[in-house]
Amino acid sequence: MEIRNIAIIAHVDHGKTTLTDKMLAFCGEILDGGSMDSNQIERERGITIYAKNTAVTYKGTKINIVDTPGHADFGSEVERVLRSIDSVLLIVDAQEGPMPQTRFVLKKSLELGLKPIVVINKIDKPGSDTAATHDAVFELFMELGANDEQLDFATVYAIGRDGVAMIKADDEKKDLTPLFETILQKVPVAANDTSKAFRMQAFNLAYDNFLGRLAVGRVYEGVVKAGDTVFIHSEGTETRTAKITKLFTFHGFTREEKNEAEAGDIVMLAGIPDIFIGETISTLKEAELLPAITIDEPTIVLDFLVNNSPFAGKEGKFVTSRQIRERLERELEVNVGLKVDFSADENRIAEGFKVFGRGEMHIAVLLETMRREGYEIQISQPQVIIKHIDGVKSEPFEEVTIDAPAEHQGVIIEKLGIRGFIMADMNLKNSTVRMVFTGPTRGLLGYRNQFLVDTKGEGIMSSRVLGFRPYAGEITRRQVGSMISMESGKALAFALWGLQDRGVLYITPTTEVYEGMVIGNTSKGEEMKVNPTKGKQLTNMRASGSDEAVTIIPPWLMTIERGLEVMMDDEFLEVTPLSVRLRKQFLNETERTKARRPKQ
Repeated sequence: MEIRNIAIIAHVDHGKTTLTDKMLAFCGEILDGGSMDSNQIERERGITIYAKNTAVTYKGTKINIVDTPGHADFGSEVERVLRSIDSVLLIVDAQEGPMPQTRFVLKKSLELGLKPIVVINKIDKPGSDTAATHDAVFELFMELGANDEQLDFATVYAIGRDGVAMIKADDEKKDLTPLFETILQKVPVAANDTSKAFRMQAFNLAYDNFLGRLAVGRVYEGVVKAGDTVFIHSEGTETRTAKITKLFTFHGFTREEKNEAEAGDIVMLAGIPDIFIGETISTLKEAELLPAITIDEPTIVLDFLVNNSPFAGKEGKFVTSRQIRERLERELEVNVGLKVDFSADENRIAEGFKVFGRGEMHIAVLLETMRREGYEIQISQPQVIIKHIDGVKSEPFEEVTIDAPAEHQGVIIEKLGIRGFIMADMNLKNSTVRMVFTGPTRGLLGYRNQFLVDTKGEGIMSSRVLGFRPYAGEITRRQVGSMISMESGKALAFALWGLQDRGVLYITPTTEVYEGMVIGNTSKGEEMKVNPTKGKQLTNMRASGSDEAVTIIPPWLMTIERGLEVMMDDEFLEVTPLSVRLRKQFLNETERTKARRPKQ
């Protein structure tokens, strides 16, 4: 059977997963209603976090499809996948056109010599402009240095949600046949050289409670069988041996156990407990290494600590340093964008580990997964990684693209300006303005919620990492202060009613609080110690204001992402299975005062 290997790449929310689901349904692999985003957090957030493999059969040809994430924080997933396939479907929203992550994934594809098929999706949107989008995509190909063959790309128009595709935008809307026919015409047949010894490269890892660590990769040469003894090669390490215990290929949403697989197919192998991304697996001891897979470096670092708040251990099952360590070690097996420093640090406030990640969402997804598994943890404020390159202090920079109603452009330019960002480009289309800024990642930390408020939820912001550049100097990130509880107990509506004029609250009445917990922010920017447990003074005398109704403004309930954005450098975010709380590192005012004193 002929095999074609493709990946679906695009910016966030341009319709990758929806189109993949419809392709599976069209080939009878699933009924409508199934989804590639099987992870609970992916479903809730409406984004793809983990690259996933599937396969369909069309006209006797097996088409392996890899659905990749679109968010910049999970870019390390995309990069590895592109090594193992022969073409990409680049999906672009007909209204939004190419966005930052479109550029990122397309650049990687072109550098690897792949020839993309462009799918202009969501052509039924009221603001869609297929001709302008096609021109913008062509310009992007030119800008990224595409060769003549790559510039001669095939274009398909689609409405992924309805499962229809057309060769011309005004063709009759029937089904996905035009897309599949284009794939058969344009995607080269996977090389199927079975005469050589078996050789494959792991581009992804999976974990199974019974089989342990699993290697996902493309078979480049030869045939692999269950029971084969293989050699694992990587640069700078000794060759290891292992025995393939089980072998799987992909079909629809399921993996199928097979006895053997041939060159050209994408397979999953069990039996290599210490396999890593990029390692070459072969039946030959002297096999030539396949090109190394490089992964983008982390950009932020924070401490994962044992929860030591007054409410520690009330909700979680896993609360000790050893349990957190084991969980992070397990995460490292499959989450290659993550790095963890387990070595003890003498300056630490509590037992913990330094965790390096690709961005706030990357860390937030890990924390959300851990809390659902029953872990309790507290984390420090994320900081960008500072490096010295050729003696120059350097930090990660990002390019930010913003689409927002034109009336909000002033406040966006002002807020990003004080955070160290410089405008690189600006275009007005109808009543929407598109602005491109460049600046330090440090300035973006904590801005997303502010951006939603400033644009009344109508703005779209996306970013891509540009790499390390010279340090940008001091910037202003936060203009509010913390409202700190000085008592422990149950928050009362009367007390919160009196406090809500001073800033934004993070808690509701009846919330249990403790001394040193941050219950809100103050708009003036100073720290304020308050008593949220204070009740109304009851006397037998009536006063003019005693019968006022207590009306509470809906608070900003604390979530992991919000906590990562608003926390100060002297605060911890406490994450438990049922709660997310912000607290001062030193709960007592006297201890906080001591900590602020300059060390002798």
